[in-house]
Amino acid sequence: MSKIISKTPQNENSLGSSIIVFVPMMVLFLGALYSLSFVSLSNPWPMALCLGLFALAFWLPQTILGRSDSAGEN
Repeated sequence: MSKIISKTPQNENSLGSSIIVFVPMMVLFLGALYSLSFVSLSNPWPMALCLGLFALAFWLPQTILGRSDSAGEN
């Protein structure tokens, strides 16, 4: 029988650093959702805030933090 060896990539993030990235991004995302509760036809700023926070919640980890290129690595 051959042994199956589980190889962990050297560039895998630690749990601590993943949590440190996840928590602020989730706060941005939930802030975007919360800002939708203030949307009205007479005030466009809550929707603008929602779009900005939503974009930051996805843009920061994918571009600035470099998390978008880790899916294809073995």
